Amino acid sequence: MTPVRIGLLGFGTVGYGTWSVLTRNCDEIERRIGRRFEVSHVVVKDLSKPRTPTASGLHFTDNPSTVIDNPDIDIVIELMGGTSPAYEYIDRALANGKHIVTANKELIALRGNELFETAKKSDKIVAFEASVCGGIPIIKAVREGFAANRISSLVGIINGTCNYILSDMKDLKRSFNDVLEKAQELGYAEADPTFDVEGIDAMHKLVILASIAFGIPLQKLESIHCEGITTISYDDIVYADELGFTIKHLAIARRIESGIEIRVHPSLVSKQRLLANVNGVMNAVAVSGDAIGRALFYGPGAGSEPTASAVIADLVDVARAMNGSVNTSVPHLSFQYDQLKSLPIIPFNQTETANYLRMSALNQAGVLAEVTRILGDHEISIESILQKSSGHHEEVLPVVIVTQETLEANMQNALEELQVLDTVIGEINRIRIEALA
Repeated sequence: MTPVRIGLLGFGTVGYGTWSVLTRNCDEIERRIGRRFEVSHVVVKDLSKPRTPTASGLHFTDNPSTVIDNPDIDIVIELMGGTSPAYEYIDRALANGKHIVTANKELIALRGNELFETAKKSDKIVAFEASVCGGIPIIKAVREGFAANRISSLVGIINGTCNYILSDMKDLKRSFNDVLEKAQELGYAEADPTFDVEGIDAMHKLVILASIAFGIPLQKLESIHCEGITTISYDDIVYADELGFTIKHLAIARRIESGIEIRVHPSLVSKQRLLANVNGVMNAVAVSGDAIGRALFYGPGAGSEPTASAVIADLVDVARAMNGSVNTSVPHLSFQYDQLKSLPIIPFNQTETANYLRMSALNQAGVLAEVTRILGDHEISIESILQKSSGHHEEVLPVVIVTQETLEANMQNALEELQVLDTVIGEINRIRIEALA
């Protein structure tokens, strides 16, 4: 049979991995769809850059039109990253009658609603499994495997860089900056790590997962609370451990009676929970549904071939659907297009969590009483207090307070009052405590 012809936009780590796996496993893949995949053109930014010798048989070009406007290409794989010019290229390729496979989580999160509408009008598919959690087929699982369920929550570790840094800080007893530098040397963190360590990458992925889980349009980023891990210190990791917790950077989407919570931030997780034991660059997502109960998906969240595995899985799905109409395939966001509902997103200050507070306080009578009074004034109950001392007279002592669940607005107001106390020295560090089912 005629091969399925593919054009690649981008040939970096994932692009090369995709070509490599397609080449190595071509016979196995052909057995699954009855046709071969053939990569005909590869668009790169710099033609002068040396290529891996084994990829020398490919046709490299710096002209995107060679792929986008080529009538012989059936599927365009976009692996460039970013929103522009990726959006313009994909939009044009769809207009030219081509299916799309992409690993671009930023593009899907920010402009997916538009792309899916264009794809629907063009009777084409935009497949994006590789955009979330690399080699873990979490999108397919939520979109198809849990189709019978009313999903109540998704809680995940979905950024390998943050997870690696927090794991190494604990294991190596080192500071955030030291471990970040090591992560950059090993290639686990970018030269500019902002998207990862500030939580933006995880937020993009959570937008996609929440939409698929709850049947809502992709949300604007302004509606989502997002925090990174740059304020986490080794001291926090030590105190959390003593209290029975591990610090993880979590992406949380939860359906409650009044709407949907969507938030990304560091959290204390009980060491007894499976998520607390996901370490290094690995990812994991816990999904709760009324029929399935709770399921945990675990695996590599990035890397050349794990991500390529997801890209090729999408290629296989698209190739199987090419002889039919996309109207008979699985909808992009799981629910039928006219059944997506704009459920209310709960304002962040109306969410409720328990909290860990670490502060440096003057070692004098009445300080703790004043702190607890302020918390009480804002209807915040204390679960426990941990005060460390070397046994010698110290002017300033570290104080750790664990609160019971409280309204975010109350906690923020209390922190504003606590922060201006003359007896509290420096910034108060606050980390939410996530109670997992």
